[in-house]
Amino acid sequence: MPSFLQTLPLHTITEVYGEAGLRDRFSREVERFEERDWRRLNRALALASDLHRQDRRAREPVVNHLLRVTLRVMCHYEVDDVDVLVAALLHDSVEDHPVELAGEGHDDPAAAALEVLSEKFGPRVAGLVHAVTNPAYDRTRDVHAQYRAHVIANLDRHPTARIIKVSDFTDNGVGLVHTTGPKVRKLAMKYRPLVPPLKELINRDDTPLTDRIKHHITGQLDRADQRFTAILHLGAVPEGDRAEAG
Repeated sequence: MPSFLQTLPLHTITEVYGEAGLRDRFSREVERFEERDWRRLNRALALASDLHRQDRRAREPVVNHLLRVTLRVMCHYEVDDVDVLVAALLHDSVEDHPVELAGEGHDDPAAAALEVLSEKFGPRVAGLVHAVTNPAYDRTRDVHAQYRAHVIANLDRHPTARIIKVSDFTDNGVGLVHTTGPKVRKLAMKYRPLVPPLKELINRDDTPLTDRIKHHITGQLDRADQRFTAILHLGAVPEGDRAEAG
């Protein structure tokens, strides 16, 4: 019989119980895995928690985002592939903390960090994290356009990485409800053009999700598009904001 927390939406758990509630939900969900797998998942969470220990978004620690992204994949997308879940927990690690992960003295910290992930969790996990990691962008060009082009190209080549990215995208989209100020419209402008290609990518035959889950995700993306549209209709984004990554 599921616990009370296992019946609640992830953002409700966040609002009412915070990080402790999300960690409790995670610990209950991984109980169904074999011991080797739940130990691996907990090692990944411990590493992510350490790397992001000082990282915060506007209202919460970043680890909440990592937990929600992973729980959404596990519970709502019904994915039990442990490599995918480990990669979901660590999906921001190389982008945000390559030096902390790999140590000092590397010419390419991101590549070195991916090698560490490969050693700790296997090359498939490292490959999935790499597929959803943003590179450094050319700040003299439209950063949002570069971001979208990178995401679409990588997800075209990596069907399984689509699962992690769409959960990340969904979590960021819901998070706009709790964001205020000029950043709201900047993020809506960044994310809205990705909705149609994400829908197309998720609904491809090679995306390893059931048709029922694909339909569920498509509905979420449609609602996200409605939210982004409503935000953008509130006013135009200042010209100077268009070069910011958000």
